[in-house]
Amino acid sequence: MNGYAAFAARHGRRLALPIGLALAAAFAPANISNLAFLCPAALFLLWDGVSPREAAWRGFLFTAGTFFAGTYWIYHSVHLVGGAPTWVALFLMAGLVCIMGSYSAALGYALQRWLPAEGPLRWLLALPAGWVLAEWLRGWMLSGFPWLALGYSQFGTPLRGFAPVLGVYGVSLAVAMTAGGLVMLWRGSALERWAAVVVTVAIWLTGTALDHIRWTQPVGGEISVALVQGAVPQSMKWQPGQLERTMKLYRDLSAPYLGAGIILWPEAAIPALESDIREYLDSVRSEAASHGSSLVLGLVRRDPRLPEDFYNGIVAFSPDEQWYHKRRLVPFGEYFPVPARVRRWLRLMNLPYSDFRNGSSEQSPLAAAGQRLAPTICYEDAYGAEQIALARQSTLLVNVSNDAWFGDSTAPHQHLDISRMRAIEAGRPMLRATNDGVTALIGYDGTVLAFLPQFRPGVLSGSVQPRTGMTPYLRAGNLPLLALLMLGLLVPLLVQRRNAR
Repeated sequence: MNGYAAFAARHGRRLALPIGLALAAAFAPANISNLAFLCPAALFLLWDGVSPREAAWRGFLFTAGTFFAGTYWIYHSVHLVGGAPTWVALFLMAGLVCIMGSYSAALGYALQRWLPAEGPLRWLLALPAGWVLAEWLRGWMLSGFPWLALGYSQFGTPLRGFAPVLGVYGVSLAVAMTAGGLVMLWRGSALERWAAVVVTVAIWLTGTALDHIRWTQPVGGEISVALVQGAVPQSMKWQPGQLERTMKLYRDLSAPYLGAGIILWPEAAIPALESDIREYLDSVRSEAASHGSSLVLGLVRRDPRLPEDFYNGIVAFSPDEQWYHKRRLVPFGEYFPVPARVRRWLRLMNLPYSDFRNGSSEQSPLAAAGQRLAPTICYEDAYGAEQIALARQSTLLVNVSNDAWFGDSTAPHQHLDISRMRAIEAGRPMLRATNDGVTALIGYDGTVLAFLPQFRPGVLSGSVQPRTGMTPYLRAGNLPLLALLMLGLLVPLLVQRRNAR
């Protein structure tokens, strides 16, 4: 153990970064789920026996590595697709990486400063609870970026059974406790090693049991759906002359599927304001209605009462016109949280952004084909807790996205797994239509039932079974999990203070 301590003290910083980089491979598309246990366990070991300041550095380098490898596609979307200068893209990417790393830096510092230096309270309670609390915080602070939570790596393991009960962060907690158990198997006494085995096995058996519970129930019969993928490259989408070709493309792709219960087009499917293509919309709406189909599509909309306000929206023609406006906008993509002078300068630098307005937090599900749809647009489905109110009232989940910004990177695959997690948490199928992939039908248990290849125009048709009922997560949200995290941190803290006295 002395040899290990000396090695960790000498090489800890050098190891933290590559181990953090490796963690990114736990997520899609690599899906090496075991890394989600092994990499955090390695960081827990690197935190043992070091000063709070050193623990902060190691935590920062670890998570900075994870987000550097896991979100490199920010550079792709800003520079290669958006056309912004290289230094602007690198600055935005580095800013995100540093912010995400700062959460783990604060966690490492706090754990070394105030919590036990070793033992079960540290490895099985404090470290896992602190890790997941950091994940939860970075999911909403400073607008939030809830990407690469450990829970998204576990679709192929029984631990996904915790998702309908405690959400994705509940799965993360199970993963982090498993990592803590691995550390205790190596560092603990004989009795502590047995305790680690018992706790870890109990976690996995509980996940297995929960994974077999059906929290929601089918309602009505199956409904036919057709998800349309235009595969229009982002570099072409808004070019002069492309509008007419895109309108014809989506119309022609949909025509053979008229009669399906729901026909779904992706985010901003037609590159125009809704008010500028009313004649076209009325025409395709009439065609769909005449065949008994409900047409649901993503469109950019100007507020009819405030012409200077624009919304990223979804409209459902079923047959009445209903709108949903995106609530969670993309910073530095759909709005710019900087002064007007800086924004004008960035526009000259060709950084892509638009001035959208947030949709109201008090919106209702969309009615289509006799179903209640809980809609999300693009990455706002990453904010699971914000979807609960609509999901409770729904029978189906819908996500429309334009992942063309990310090209052939890992982002579309990561985003698909985020949609899969929302389906498990709500116990409802997900209809996911994207511009160029990954368009998918997702079962209520997160299983991808069918999908379209990326970058090819086509239509994904099939049937889904609407469901109703409430999972525990829909009933209580993140509150039970946060209570567990507070308990996992307070108990070791109180014991440590008592021992110090």
